[in-house]
Amino acid sequence: MIKIAPSILAADFTKLGYDIESVSSADYLHFDVMDGVFVPNISFGIPVLESVRKATDMILDVHLMIENPSRYITKFAKAGADIITFHVEAETHDNTLRAINEIHKLGKKAGLSIKPDTPAKNLLPYIDSLDLALVMTVEPGYGGQMFISTMLPKIKELRDVINNKGINCELEVDGGINPKTAKQCIEAGANVLVTGYDLFNMADRAAHITKLRNP
Repeated sequence: MIKIAPSILAADFTKLGYDIESVSSADYLHFDVMDGVFVPNISFGIPVLESVRKATDMILDVHLMIENPSRYITKFAKAGADIITFHVEAETHDNTLRAINEIHKLGKKAGLSIKPDTPAKNLLPYIDSLDLALVMTVEPGYGGQMFISTMLPKIKELRDVINNKGINCELEVDGGINPKTAKQCIEAGANVLVTGYDLFNMADRAAHITKLRNP
């Protein structure tokens, strides 16, 4: 099953509750946390997540684009995250293992993400412990960027690993997703699609979610 994860980074924060409700037919709600250090932008954090948690029962897919994310795992879990994904580039190997373990101890799902310049093999030491692997298909930090098509072989490589190992790990893509690129990503093996401005710019968002699931 193809899952859609609208990114509220692209929502209108003057009517956030409405925008969340308008995409409630999606599977996850993607929540991008940026610190202005790991990526060159600042977004939002724990207080906003707590408010969003009160506004919806959707699965909250929290993507930490921050330095040393292991420091904040417990706080984001308590604030309402259901899936906590952080970047392999942001932590040491030992801290990454500890963070994944901590996420699971807190009863949440653990994800690990890679930037476009990071090879798929950097996820492999952790893949057996992950619930989700996230391939960035744009440079993390800003919404509205163009899809980087050279990420498609990386998606396929990870899908082959997941299938060959027979593990229960979702494969998510984030960046530049529209019906055309959604089709390419699905064909490469992705099963969770993060979408931002392409979706929130639509008048009929429910119909567009259906279109993204079946491009």
